[in-house]
Amino acid sequence: MKNLYRFLASSDHSVARAVRDVRRQVRGFTLPAPRPIVVPMRMAFEAAREVYYFGARVLVCEPHFKSHCARYGKGVRTGNFIHYIQGRGDIVLGDDVVLDGKINIVFAARFSDRPTLRIGDNTGIGHDCRIIVGKSVSIGKHCRIAGSVYILDSSGHPSDPEARKHGLPPADTEVRPVVIEDNVWLGARSMIFPGVTIGEGSVVSAGSIVMADVPPYTVVAGNPARRVASLRTEPPPAEPEAIRAGARGNVADDAGRRSLEGRAS
Repeated sequence: MKNLYRFLASSDHSVARAVRDVRRQVRGFTLPAPRPIVVPMRMAFEAAREVYYFGARVLVCEPHFKSHCARYGKGVRTGNFIHYIQGRGDIVLGDDVVLDGKINIVFAARFSDRPTLRIGDNTGIGHDCRIIVGKSVSIGKHCRIAGSVYILDSSGHPSDPEARKHGLPPADTEVRPVVIEDNVWLGARSMIFPGVTIGEGSVVSAGSIVMADVPPYTVVAGNPARRVASLRTEPPPAEPEAIRAGARGNVADDAGRRSLEGRAS
């Protein structure tokens, strides 16, 4: 059979050339697509797809996910995939939380009786995120977490080489809670390490590896992530009352002088 394939693929024999020519014609075959026919076909397909995915989300995916939650608020929504949840722990969700696509949540029972994942109101988490919870991962309100973000409060293996060689679990001190405060934006493929706190209003750029705390209203980027910008807008310094009173007096004097000059003219 190999020899036949080689013959048909490379021989100058008329039969081989004819077979190759037929193959090219078949691979290049296409049909016209008159709009009066294909547009209704496309619209019917898209309508059927939306109905199917709506049913899958509302009747299968969301009930499956909510059955894992210890508590969830109003308007919690998922995508069209069943999230992959391993181990036992508490998932506590606020209102209007969206978990899109397919997300992997892993609970480790070794370090806590009930490891807990908390997600605040109006937070959205994108497709292909992975959250490892040994003790606690807390995500605040109004957060935006892009796709393929990795959040972990435990690396899963000890940092000590001997312990790792013998297959021991990480030490309890190596499992440190992660806190993501309100209104944080985590860019795609970023990674949040154990013990990290990301301050309110901060942005983690795509692909960043965050191994230390991020102050509020800060943009970080890189591996390891470093501060690259500040998002805090400071109000102008307040003027002392005496200066403000003097300024008001000067304005009044100027107005009075212009009035007298107008009458004199």
